[in-house]
Amino acid sequence: MAQTTFLGKWFHRWLHPWRGIDWLLLLFPVGISLFSSLLIASTRLYTGETDLAWNHVIMCAVGVVLSMWIARSRYESLLEWRWVIYLITNISLVAVMVIGTVGNGAQSWISIGGFNIQPSEFAKVGIIITLAAALKDRESTTLGGLLKALGITAVPWALIFLQPDLGTSLVFGAIVLGMLYWSNMNPGWLVLLVSPIVAAIIFNFYIPVWIGWVIMMGVIAWMTLPLRWYSTLIVVVINSIAGKIGELLWGLLQEYQRDRLTLFLHPEQDPLGGGYHLIQSRIAIGSGQLWGRGLFHGTQTQLSFIPEQHTDFIFSALGEELGFMGALATVLVFWFICLRLIVIAQNAKDNFGSLLAIGVLSMIVFQVVVNIGMTIGLAPITGIPLPWMSYGRSSLLTNFIAIGIVESVANFQHRLKF
Repeated sequence: MAQTTFLGKWFHRWLHPWRGIDWLLLLFPVGISLFSSLLIASTRLYTGETDLAWNHVIMCAVGVVLSMWIARSRYESLLEWRWVIYLITNISLVAVMVIGTVGNGAQSWISIGGFNIQPSEFAKVGIIITLAAALKDRESTTLGGLLKALGITAVPWALIFLQPDLGTSLVFGAIVLGMLYWSNMNPGWLVLLVSPIVAAIIFNFYIPVWIGWVIMMGVIAWMTLPLRWYSTLIVVVINSIAGKIGELLWGLLQEYQRDRLTLFLHPEQDPLGGGYHLIQSRIAIGSGQLWGRGLFHGTQTQLSFIPEQHTDFIFSALGEELGFMGALATVLVFWFICLRLIVIAQNAKDNFGSLLAIGVLSMIVFQVVVNIGMTIGLAPITGIPLPWMSYGRSSLLTNFIAIGIVESVANFQHRLKF
């Protein structure tokens, strides 16, 4: 009895630094990471490269250790290091452009000791920390605060866009919008912020709708911005010329990136080129039907009909081999992770911690929605990985580091969780 009591006290003391963390928030990402290693092994079984599955498991273990270490450290200390983190983030992105290696048409990796590191992945966490620090005060909800947040984001976003890494640059946009909304920024300003992009898209599809959009943006500017006449005029002019700007930006994209953005609408136009991935992905997911063909028994997966399926298209392997029910269960797991992130954001003791959680939530939600959407033909193929499931060391570690930061917010909050 005495020995049992001693072991109980020792175990309690060992767990004490993590007494406040959300264990389910940690266990679910670990579970889907380990489960994904089986899918990765299935996608590489035909080629004999099953060691990638073990690499995924090893990086999952490293990620868990990092998460636990971060969770026991006070997240408030990140405030003191925010500009150092921001500087390191930008330096690493510049280094990619100077000494980076090229893969899949983008110069996004740095080779160190035989490992390819993708700084743009870690930059997601860097911008979440920096923006949370910038938006934590009440003054940040002013127009000046909005411009400051956009200025902070502009430098790393531009460096990532120039690699060119379109997928990660879109994730940056989702993170910024989510954190601005949570910081109580005027919703009208957020609409105006994305209005030129919308105007550039609809200008090339249907002019009457574009005209209506420009008028509506002018009304929003009149109702929400200071210096009404000047502000409204500027907003109308920007949205009016957005179509031409869109054409110029479209010309900056590589040909394979333009195909990714448009071929999802009609992949049969190039069935052996840009539309091949999507066609094969939809065949794989559709053939899984309700319960799937069984793990390691998917014909599309086993015969490698989908190139690089273990990375961005891992969901197609899931759909084929475990069917609709397996896909639904995975989506529910992601839903639960997002729910826990919202709860932690609501219960955080300060705005900084709450914004950190929302930044991570925005990053995960956007990546899950776009990745699953692109595998079934509802979104462009942008090279965005599925969190914890797509193979990629940098992506996996980034997601676990992000969870560790949110766990720190939960661990050191004063209010009760539910």
